Amino acid sequence: MENLKKTPTEFKDCSSKIIGCAMRVHSVLGNGFQEAIYQRALELEMAHEGLGFVREKEMPIFYRNEQIGTRRVDFFVEGEIMVELKAIIFLEDVHLAQGINYLEAYNIKTGLLINFGSKSLQFKRLLNKKYNPDNV
Repeated sequence: MENLKKTPTEFKDCSSKIIGCAMRVHSVLGNGFQEAIYQRALELEMAHEGLGFVREKEMPIFYRNEQIGTRRVDFFVEGEIMVELKAIIFLEDVHLAQGINYLEAYNIKTGLLINFGSKSLQFKRLLNKKYNPDNV
Protein backbone atom coordinates (compact mmCIF):
# COMPACT_ATOMS: atom_id res chain seq x y z
CA MET A 1 0.00 0.00 0.00
CA GLU A 2 1.61 3.25 -1.11
CA ASN A 3 1.47 6.36 1.05
CA LEU A 4 2.87 9.84 0.80
CA LYS A 5 6.28 9.94 2.50
CA LYS A 6 6.72 12.64 5.12
CA THR A 7 9.03 13.13 8.05
CA PRO A 8 7.47 13.44 11.53
CA THR A 9 8.10 17.21 11.60
CA GLU A 10 6.18 17.65 8.34
CA PHE A 11 3.01 16.30 9.92
CA LYS A 12 2.70 19.33 12.23
CA ASP A 13 0.22 17.46 14.39
CA CYS A 14 0.28 15.37 17.54
CA SER A 15 0.95 12.03 15.83
CA SER A 16 4.48 11.85 17.28
CA LYS A 17 3.07 12.32 20.79
CA ILE A 18 0.54 9.54 20.21
CA ILE A 19 3.26 7.21 18.95
CA GLY A 20 5.37 8.04 22.02
CA CYS A 21 2.42 7.14 24.25
CA ALA A 22 1.98 3.85 22.40
CA MET A 23 5.69 3.08 22.78
CA ARG A 24 5.48 3.61 26.55
CA VAL A 25 2.43 1.32 26.76
CA HIS A 26 4.16 -1.39 24.72
CA SER A 27 7.37 -1.14 26.72
CA VAL A 28 5.42 -1.76 29.95
CA LEU A 29 2.86 -4.33 28.77
CA GLY A 30 4.73 -5.99 25.90
CA ASN A 31 2.70 -8.06 23.46
CA GLY A 32 0.12 -10.76 24.15
CA PHE A 33 -2.87 -8.89 25.57
CA GLN A 34 -6.21 -8.29 23.91
CA GLU A 35 -6.74 -5.02 22.06
CA ALA A 36 -9.05 -3.67 24.80
CA ILE A 37 -6.22 -3.79 27.36
CA TYR A 38 -3.95 -1.72 25.11
CA GLN A 39 -6.82 0.67 24.41
CA ARG A 40 -7.34 1.29 28.14
CA ALA A 41 -3.62 1.72 28.78
CA LEU A 42 -3.24 4.10 25.82
CA GLU A 43 -6.20 6.10 27.09
CA LEU A 44 -4.39 6.60 30.42
CA GLU A 45 -1.09 7.43 28.74
CA MET A 46 -2.59 9.99 26.34
CA ALA A 47 -4.50 11.65 29.18
CA HIS A 48 -1.24 11.83 31.15
CA GLU A 49 0.39 13.45 28.10
CA GLY A 50 -2.40 16.06 27.98
CA LEU A 51 -3.83 14.99 24.63
CA GLY A 52 -7.50 15.61 23.98
CA PHE A 53 -9.33 12.61 22.59
CA VAL A 54 -12.56 10.71 22.32
CA ARG A 55 -12.41 6.94 22.79
CA GLU A 56 -14.59 4.74 20.56
CA LYS A 57 -16.01 7.74 18.76
CA GLU A 58 -18.91 6.84 16.52
CA MET A 59 -18.42 8.49 13.15
CA PRO A 60 -20.67 8.62 10.11
CA ILE A 61 -19.70 7.01 6.83
CA PHE A 62 -20.78 8.85 3.69
CA TYR A 63 -21.18 7.76 0.12
CA ARG A 64 -22.03 10.39 -2.51
CA ASN A 65 -22.73 12.86 0.29
CA GLU A 66 -25.29 10.50 1.86
CA GLN A 67 -24.75 8.94 5.27
CA ILE A 68 -24.86 5.18 4.79
CA GLY A 69 -23.78 4.02 8.23
CA THR A 70 -21.50 4.58 11.16
CA ARG A 71 -18.36 3.04 12.58
CA ARG A 72 -16.48 3.55 15.80
CA VAL A 73 -12.85 4.58 15.68
CA ASP A 74 -10.68 3.50 18.61
CA PHE A 75 -9.56 7.08 19.26
CA PHE A 76 -10.14 10.44 17.64
CA VAL A 77 -7.32 12.64 18.94
CA GLU A 78 -7.25 16.44 19.11
CA GLY A 79 -10.16 16.57 16.68
CA GLU A 80 -7.91 15.64 13.77
CA ILE A 81 -6.27 12.21 13.98
CA MET A 82 -7.98 8.85 13.74
CA VAL A 83 -6.17 6.12 15.71
CA GLU A 84 -6.92 2.45 15.04
CA LEU A 85 -5.42 -0.18 17.33
CA LYS A 86 -4.59 -3.80 16.59
CA ALA A 87 -3.20 -6.61 18.73
CA ILE A 88 -2.13 -9.05 16.03
CA ILE A 89 1.13 -10.74 15.08
CA PHE A 90 1.62 -8.89 11.77
CA LEU A 91 0.06 -5.85 10.14
CA GLU A 92 -1.01 -6.74 6.63
CA ASP A 93 -1.95 -4.68 3.60
CA VAL A 94 -5.64 -5.27 4.34
CA HIS A 95 -5.27 -3.40 7.66
CA LEU A 96 -3.61 -0.46 5.91
CA ALA A 97 -6.31 -0.43 3.23
CA GLN A 98 -8.99 -0.47 5.93
CA GLY A 99 -7.34 2.50 7.67
CA ILE A 100 -7.13 4.48 4.42
CA ASN A 101 -10.76 3.64 3.62
CA TYR A 102 -11.86 4.99 7.00
CA LEU A 103 -9.89 8.20 6.50
CA GLU A 104 -11.54 8.69 3.12
CA ALA A 105 -15.01 7.82 4.39
CA TYR A 106 -14.66 10.25 7.33
CA ASN A 107 -12.74 12.88 5.33
CA ILE A 108 -9.94 12.91 7.90
CA LYS A 109 -6.46 13.92 6.79
CA THR A 110 -4.28 11.79 9.08
CA GLY A 111 -4.55 8.46 10.80
CA LEU A 112 -2.41 6.11 12.80
CA LEU A 113 -2.55 2.35 12.71
CA ILE A 114 -0.86 0.97 15.83
CA ASN A 115 -0.20 -2.71 16.43
CA PHE A 116 0.66 -3.89 19.95
CA GLY A 117 0.61 -7.60 19.06
CA SER A 118 4.13 -8.00 17.70
CA LYS A 119 7.34 -8.18 19.75
CA SER A 120 8.15 -4.61 18.75
CA LEU A 121 5.48 -1.93 18.47
CA GLN A 122 4.37 -1.42 14.88
CA PHE A 123 2.81 1.79 13.66
CA LYS A 124 1.93 3.33 10.33
CA ARG A 125 1.04 6.92 9.65
CA LEU A 126 -1.75 7.08 7.11
CA LEU A 127 -2.52 10.06 4.90
CA ASN A 128 -5.76 10.60 3.07
CA LYS A 129 -4.82 11.64 -0.47
CA LYS A 130 -8.49 12.50 -1.11
CA TYR A 131 -8.81 14.75 1.95
CA ASN A 132 -10.97 17.79 1.23
CA PRO A 133 -10.63 20.56 3.86
CA ASP A 134 -13.74 22.24 2.44
CA ASN A 135 -15.88 19.28 3.60
CA VAL A 136 -14.77 19.32 7.23
